[in-house]
Amino acid sequence: MALPTTPTDSWLQGLDFPNQFFEASGTDYELYEEDGEFVLSVELPGFDPEDVTVTWDDGVLNIAAEREDERHSRRRTYHRRFRFPRRVDDEGINAAYNNGILEVRLPAAVDATARGTEIPVES
Repeated sequence: MALPTTPTDSWLQGLDFPNQFFEASGTDYELYEEDGEFVLSVELPGFDPEDVTVTWDDGVLNIAAEREDERHSRRRTYHRRFRFPRRVDDEGINAAYNNGILEVRLPAAVDATARGTEIPVES
């Protein structure tokens, strides 16, 4: 039996997880919940604030950055999507970019809970 030769991200293409979520080699972002809001910090060194675009669409945060490097005749791009498990107060989302770090704060909507069913754990 032969082992798969395709990269691990090929089977993740249809999912909403960032590819690096499953890689062992560290990530370029940190996501945590603090004081009723999600905080996402993304490392984007070498970009200017006007190069970065942050959009929110129906529970999915999209982060994109693009910059032309004229000196080396190439284009740098970055794109990640993050799906959130709870409703977010759309009007309260804010983003700041400082020293190569993008920080996005997404306040959870009041009384927002994750939908679903608790699964009992058997022993």
